[in-house]
Amino acid sequence: MIPWIKTGNPILLAGVVLFIGGTIALLMATTGHPATPTGNPEVDKSGFIKAPELSGISGYLNTVPGLTLGSLKGKVVLVDFWTYSCINCIRTVPHLNEWNQKYAGQGLVILGVHSPEFEFEKDYANVKVAVEKLEILFPVVQDNAFTTWRAYRNQFWPHKYLIDADGFIRYDHIGEGSYAETEEKIVQLLNERNPGVKMTSSSNAPESTPDFPEIGTPEIYFGYDFFRPNSPRLGNPEGFRTETDTHYTFPDSFQLNRPYLEGTWKTTADYTTLNSENGRIALRFRAKNANIVAGAPPGTRISVWVDGIPATPENAGADVRFENGNPVSMIKTRTLYHLVSGTDYSEKTLILDVNGNGFEIYSFTFG
Repeated sequence: MIPWIKTGNPILLAGVVLFIGGTIALLMATTGHPATPTGNPEVDKSGFIKAPELSGISGYLNTVPGLTLGSLKGKVVLVDFWTYSCINCIRTVPHLNEWNQKYAGQGLVILGVHSPEFEFEKDYANVKVAVEKLEILFPVVQDNAFTTWRAYRNQFWPHKYLIDADGFIRYDHIGEGSYAETEEKIVQLLNERNPGVKMTSSSNAPESTPDFPEIGTPEIYFGYDFFRPNSPRLGNPEGFRTETDTHYTFPDSFQLNRPYLEGTWKTTADYTTLNSENGRIALRFRAKNANIVAGAPPGTRISVWVDGIPATPENAGADVRFENGNPVSMIKTRTLYHLVSGTDYSEKTLILDVNGNGFEIYSFTFG
């Protein structure tokens, strides 16, 4: 993910970048999912690219099965590629919800294309729970095989494409931010189909976009399918041992941006799992906020320590609760958990005491 690079250019330029040259792929790491382009884009006389039709869709939420872009011709459509455990995607949802509320009655259709990063995100029931939790009322379709993703030459979460009433892509934006600019483009295209649409009052959605240049720790994965030559690797001398139970112990000190394990763990394609009753994870990172994508059998709990002491109400994330003063996060459903909420981007050391055989950690993400 780490999608802070923005295009925001007219699609004539974006077409060259995204559909022909693939140049933007050189600026950021790819996701590791199939991204081979499919088909040849249709271009009109103005140089705008025809939006590819939805394809390979396996599930529909908040809409009738079989929804197509063709059936929405005459509407302005915002296609948003996202996945529900992605913190960058989660932070954009309040803005999408607000635009849906403001402009759906004036010809805007927001369409979430859910393309999963992890295997558990392919489950329809899991996506349905996430959509309800995030209070998403606009249509969402499941692109589990990345068929629509490839048709759009997409490589990032989140990525928004704004499509005019004739079905051509007129604007796109990668990642968070530029919400006012995106809303201006929405209103511009709505006015092309029906003059008189105006931007309403200023946004009530929270402006939670991090100061990305200040974040000094990249996303860290624990499944071997996500390892890349420049990926942060395990700090323990044993390294990640794929499909093999390995006993780890903490060293005397921790290096920045390298995770450490204690206990018996096994690394699989998607995650690393605890195969002892208790274990620990340590990470020295530089960011304001820290999250994990994790899952576990019911009853699994982790205690959260920051800089050698238990987390406090002042630096604990939203998914940490306090039991007799002890900061605890209950891990069950496979999803994203917000564990640290700091006030600055200084270096911090996070230690998670895990109680529960079968705990799975997929990734650390930061903000």
